[in-house]
Amino acid sequence: MEINNNSIVANIVANNYKTATIFKLYGIDFCCNGNRTIQEVSMKKNIIPDTLINKLIRIDKGSKSNNDYQNWSLDFLCDYIYQNHHVYVEKQIPEVLEYLTKIAKVHGNNHTELHEVLRLFKKSAGELTTHMKKEELILFPFIKKLVTASNTNTPLSPPTFGTVENPINMMHTEHDNEGDRFRIISKLTNNYTPPADACNTYKVALAMLQEFEEDLHKHIHLENNILFKKAIKLENQLNN
Repeated sequence: MEINNNSIVANIVANNYKTATIFKLYGIDFCCNGNRTIQEVSMKKNIIPDTLINKLIRIDKGSKSNNDYQNWSLDFLCDYIYQNHHVYVEKQIPEVLEYLTKIAKVHGNNHTELHEVLRLFKKSAGELTTHMKKEELILFPFIKKLVTASNTNTPLSPPTFGTVENPINMMHTEHDNEGDRFRIISKLTNNYTPPADACNTYKVALAMLQEFEEDLHKHIHLENNILFKKAIKLENQLNN
């Protein structure tokens, strides 16, 4: 795709996820706040737009993502998100909590920010767990019904929530909340940088926390910028 001042950040990453590394380098949110142009984010971050554009073009031409998410069927994408991101989150939450609890107990006197990091992650763990269940039990099954109705050319029964945009709007809000929470966690930990007195447990805890955030960014990107947009479009097509 052509990348210029008017290109939307979310669309660039949706076309090639590897461009996300450039946005991460400059601290540009491509998942929750991805609906901004290159010009807009460059002004906000005080970056010369051409510098950002040239780096994006180089990485876009140099490598394409092995996973062409844009061309996957929506039902397959739902399953992919569940198997690769929901399962990961469920598995990692207790492990990350265990490590954060340990380092807060041992290092909390010298690094008081660890108590806030632990509190924020506990809050995130609870809300993410509920959030994912709503997707698994309500939103994803309906998106699969949209796909079936489209493939079989059969009428679509109206859902109890009216339109797919209603649960999607809720998911967007909850995604924004998690994005805000992890921005605070990242700032509190100096972008997950271990202090000079950090033990191995401390280092592992921050590495796990950083990996968790990176997975969350990709998780939110796949939903906000690909799955949800296409689900809304498909529902509109079926209802017209």
